[in-house]
Amino acid sequence: MRSILLTAALLIGLAPTAVAAEEAQTPVLSWQDCQDGFECSTARVPLDHDRPSGAKIDLALIRMPATDPAKRIGSLFVNFGGPGSSGVDRLRARGKWDWLFSPELRARFDVVSWDPRGIGRSATVRCFDSVEEQQRFLNGVPVYPDTAAQEPAFYDSYREFVRRCEERSGDLLDHVSSANTARDLDLLRKAVGDRKLTYHGISYGTHLGAIYANLFPDKVRALAFDGALDFIGNATGHGNQGTTVPLDTRQDVPRGVAETFEQFLELCAAPGAKCAFAGGDLRQKWAALVAKVTAAPVTTPDGRFDRVSLISTVWDALAQPDTWQDTARVLQGVWEAPAALTTSADYVTNRFEAFNAIQCSDSDFPRDPAVYSRYGKSEDERVPYWGRAVVFDMMACAFWQGRDDDRYTGPWSRWTSAPVLFVNSRFDPATPLHGARDGAAEMARTGFLTVEGYGHTSMYVRSTCAEKVKREYLFTGVLPTQKTCGIDKSPFA
Repeated sequence: MRSILLTAALLIGLAPTAVAAEEAQTPVLSWQDCQDGFECSTARVPLDHDRPSGAKIDLALIRMPATDPAKRIGSLFVNFGGPGSSGVDRLRARGKWDWLFSPELRARFDVVSWDPRGIGRSATVRCFDSVEEQQRFLNGVPVYPDTAAQEPAFYDSYREFVRRCEERSGDLLDHVSSANTARDLDLLRKAVGDRKLTYHGISYGTHLGAIYANLFPDKVRALAFDGALDFIGNATGHGNQGTTVPLDTRQDVPRGVAETFEQFLELCAAPGAKCAFAGGDLRQKWAALVAKVTAAPVTTPDGRFDRVSLISTVWDALAQPDTWQDTARVLQGVWEAPAALTTSADYVTNRFEAFNAIQCSDSDFPRDPAVYSRYGKSEDERVPYWGRAVVFDMMACAFWQGRDDDRYTGPWSRWTSAPVLFVNSRFDPATPLHGARDGAAEMARTGFLTVEGYGHTSMYVRSTCAEKVKREYLFTGVLPTQKTCGIDKSPFA
């Protein structure tokens, strides 16, 4: 598919006028075969929904047509999370994962995804002039500063990153909030001919779905929220948190990470577990491993590991229990390796840029770097290993200049035309169960299914039971009576 660019009206800076009551035209979709059973199209939508006759952007779409057209219900829109992930690429890669979209579900829905504005092929946020420049810059910035002495340079790097984004993406940064993506989604719903929306939102996609539900409460047919957030906490924080507490710290993500890692160690140590890291007291072994790479980085065939990269590697892996056996092998390799050096991995997408552009548009953040420095110290003491890493995970937002006046900050409890189903793992390192329960309580009509397992969302937590419950809800719009589901197998089985 061709790259999706801002139209000429935007590029030359036109500012056409429009009456407030004017509605955006429903996009006309022209689906074309794009291999492997998928069809692709583009949708033209307003850059600024307050000025629907003004500048336009094109959104890239992809769908898997229902395999049983006679029993087709409609379209199931899917947002795979992020923000920053290409829905086009992810549906192509994951659309036929049976534990995520079963054959029974694919028979009755056209499964549709898209690159939301700012992402991938859709009005791409650019902060660099080339992939090579992007790689050089981002490979020079650590995931987070490991010590207070590293913080000033870390802050300066993010100031420079924000400057580059402002210089290269300009006015686009004022129009990439999830509220505008929700308005795009309603136009896409109309474009496929559905009277109401059927939607599966994963991780960040639950935040987008909650905004849609509150902007268009009468257009809800069935919304499945898979790995959900505390929506108030994410947008503004509770009380004065928005300007005083870093975002994932106020969501208490460190607790979710620590609880999931504790399960990793317990399952690894269990009799019969296929876990290469097993042996002795694993909590002590982990502490010794972190101390080892803090003293001197080590290199294995899996890469170079210092304290930051080791903790980041494990944190990322905790979301995907299918990778836990391999992660245990990596940890054991680091345990056995001598000290050495190697190079960093390349960075090759705009996911990082889009993540920051969207998240910084959606949420309130402290603007004073000193706040992050204070929390870096206190969170390291409160939740060792994980607390400090979480504090700095959205550092660009402290310096962000883009401002989307259409961002959504509530209310979150508008009565929807159908109830919303929440699904969450008991041990989720990215969207902890406590946050998902808070999010469900903030909305008006919800049900909740707890998956008794480990990892982040049904993309990575295989549960035939949960897929069936979610599928039946998407078929009928009726909340399940079942409240819990098991997983198909243990990560170390």
